[in-house]
Amino acid sequence: MFSGRLFRESVLMKKSLAVSVLAAAVLLAGCQSVNTTSGGAVGVERKQYMFSMLSSQEVDQMYAQSYQQTLGEASGKGLVDKTSANAKRVQAIANRLIAQAPTFRPDAAQWKWEVNLIKSDEMNANCGPGGKIFVYSGLIDNLKLSDDELAAVMGHEIAHALREHGREAMSKAYGIEMAKQGAGALLGLGQDSMALADTVANYGMTLPNSRSNENEADLIGLELAARAGYNPNAAITLWNKMAKASEGAPPEFMSTHPASDSRIASLQAAIPKVMPLYQQAKKS
Repeated sequence: MFSGRLFRESVLMKKSLAVSVLAAAVLLAGCQSVNTTSGGAVGVERKQYMFSMLSSQEVDQMYAQSYQQTLGEASGKGLVDKTSANAKRVQAIANRLIAQAPTFRPDAAQWKWEVNLIKSDEMNANCGPGGKIFVYSGLIDNLKLSDDELAAVMGHEIAHALREHGREAMSKAYGIEMAKQGAGALLGLGQDSMALADTVANYGMTLPNSRSNENEADLIGLELAARAGYNPNAAITLWNKMAKASEGAPPEFMSTHPASDSRIASLQAAIPKVMPLYQQAKKS
């Protein structure tokens, strides 16, 4: 009986792996290979696969609508901060970082950038497709961020937008969903098998790709900040603060974000590449 259960689990796992393989095939078949940015001094050169029927303009438009809705709701509650010292800091840092964005992709100079500070205890910031930035006051206040550290956070988020990680994630999700539907019929997968397929696809494809995106955003963000005249060493103090604030986080294998130790090691290795850019920016 025990060996029979192991056999069934083995069959389920093989079918679930087949879903992952099929997802990759669907993704490649329906996508085009692109590289959304230049590699920069940090050397981000990974080829990306985007669903051919999902354009940058469509994703930008979708996110702009969502951004305006969120902004309107926050404004209605009096949570949009335009006048405080921190609001002015956020805007000034954003201006310097945005000025460097065309280094990685020239069309960013034509983006309709927006920057808003939201009064909230949430320790978060994001930059969505097309350059729509939110920073939450809890991030600045709770971590007591310096300008250099805040530039590291915002540079990281801007890098996600420059690399179009949102469109890339949507493309992968489409490929996985199409493969699941096809595999369910082709392989005769039941509900339990499809749940296992979800888990395999998540840990085998989605999470590693998400961690890859985070690493890219770290590196490009580091360079953006350095080019804008912010000390790249602040990225290390920032993530040390983040690590303390997120104690008890899931292990790296189960998280979309790299573990703090591996993240810091990657940043430390890249700092010598961007330090000359920072030193040059400080002179100008």
